[in-house]
Amino acid sequence: MKKAEQPKEHNAIKADLAPSFADSVFDSRENGERRSVILNPKLESYDHLDLRSRDLIKKTIAFFESRGKARLKADDHERTWYADFLEFEKREQLFATFLTPQGYGGEGCRWDTYRNCALNEVLGFYGLAHWYTWQVSILGLGPIWISSNEAMKQGAAQQLSEGGIFAFGLSEKEHGADIYSTDMCLTRQEDGSYLANGSKYYIGNGNKAGSVSTFGKLSGTDEYVFFVVDSRHPNYELVQNVVNSQNYVAEYRLNDYPVTSSEILATGRDAWDMALNTVNVGKFNLGWASIGICSHAYYEAINHASARRLFDHYVTDFVHIKQLFIDSYARLSAMKLFAQRGVDYMRCASRDDRRYLLYTPMVKMKVTTQGEEVINELWDVIAAKGFEKNMYFEMAVRDIRALPKLEGTVHVNMALILKFMANYFFNPAEYPETPTMDEPVNDDFLFNQGATKGLGKTRFHDYRKVYRGFDLPNVNIFKKQIRLLKVLLMLAKPTEEQSKDFDFLLLLGELFTLVVYGQLILENAKMKWVEDDLVEQIFDFMVRDFSKFALQLSQKGSATFAQQVICKRMIKRPAVDEARNTRIWENYVYSMKDQYEMNP
Repeated sequence: MKKAEQPKEHNAIKADLAPSFADSVFDSRENGERRSVILNPKLESYDHLDLRSRDLIKKTIAFFESRGKARLKADDHERTWYADFLEFEKREQLFATFLTPQGYGGEGCRWDTYRNCALNEVLGFYGLAHWYTWQVSILGLGPIWISSNEAMKQGAAQQLSEGGIFAFGLSEKEHGADIYSTDMCLTRQEDGSYLANGSKYYIGNGNKAGSVSTFGKLSGTDEYVFFVVDSRHPNYELVQNVVNSQNYVAEYRLNDYPVTSSEILATGRDAWDMALNTVNVGKFNLGWASIGICSHAYYEAINHASARRLFDHYVTDFVHIKQLFIDSYARLSAMKLFAQRGVDYMRCASRDDRRYLLYTPMVKMKVTTQGEEVINELWDVIAAKGFEKNMYFEMAVRDIRALPKLEGTVHVNMALILKFMANYFFNPAEYPETPTMDEPVNDDFLFNQGATKGLGKTRFHDYRKVYRGFDLPNVNIFKKQIRLLKVLLMLAKPTEEQSKDFDFLLLLGELFTLVVYGQLILENAKMKWVEDDLVEQIFDFMVRDFSKFALQLSQKGSATFAQQVICKRMIKRPAVDEARNTRIWENYVYSMKDQYEMNP
């Protein structure tokens, strides 16, 4: 949106906004510098959250800052189980407050994706290990809250109040996440009870979880089943930790483990849907962990580079270093703007509005792969410093790689995303405008998603509407690229053979994904009054990324002549604006130096 188009009520709106929100998008200093949308945990007020949520997140930040960076790094190197963090969350009722749906816990307890993502970001900021125990607890709780088993729900609420953690027993050593092929079997006994036999692999929290939601089949019928086991039971064999990490990612085996009907959550199609719907809820968190990791790494990189002199210049004086910082800042800002908007669609979802089924795997896939790009660019800045044992960055470069590979690989999520492409481009529907969904209410629909079939029938609002609202050079170039992609899909769509070539479809999916990514970024930029300069800088890399994937698609051996011609026309150069680059550097990027450093 052009500044000239902003309504006169601009200042009145600004005055009515909570300080933490307003400061992030409006001039917050007299000299015209802008406060970054990137999290600074020492400055963030969290005034946009209710008092109880704000207090818990600030206490979580204080917990990590009081422990300090040296302890964080030492525990990481020694692979120390985070018992102190779990004691803290028990004492403060952190997980109990955030992960107990309304009606099953005390005051303040609700499942609220808006505030959950604030905690996601903070836990990611201080390292993947502590985020991971939260994440796999979310997955373990998913089948329980989705089920109609009230006794298990009450039991889970009680365990949360006692500081318990949870696990999600889905994947297996031989089959990975191929849940069609599960070897975990539940065999019915004469008295009506069951015995469970089989093993699960790569199960976080599998060493300490009071409830492990486990997926398998019923012997004799091959019906799917979800049931709950206790890791403390003698027939639960904890085989090993399969990773070299602070986390315990378990291989466990059930040996004639007794299961009563009261411990079964679902069978048949309901159990299958339960597995997929739980992943829908959980995979969204991975993008937020990536945002947190990249934010902390960004501060370390800018602090180091701005203070280091080489060849009689500060490192940040070099043109290529400035460009790396500007690019990584734009990518990180885009990650957060997209993920924030994704929250709104998660929270407004219903049986008649399933748009979240596209945006959720994109937060998981696109945001996490962009996180890798950000870390790569920052690593090119700080070079060997990124290997040093006392740097947070040394953890970040390792952990950022994990997120695109958890809860389904990039390829698995891209295959899901492609199912929505036809309706997205060619069959839009009317929906009321979705506001920022920040109300402190329970997200009931996430545990009542229903059947997972018919994804290709999902409809979306017309993406062109928000794109038309921006008349900016790089956004306009990007709109031309989108039109050419639609021409490709209409006049040179994939052949039958290409439709079986997932390498070809992956590149096509990357182009489609960029269109959706840009749409939600622009929606959020408009709602949060993000300045034109930052929007343009984001679309600078978006145009380049679109051109890169178009070039790769044109070079595929199977690409037809028509596809090659159209793809080559998609290759565009971003609008050059040195003045904008300078403003981004001065107002956004360089102003981040010395703004945050973790307590020693």
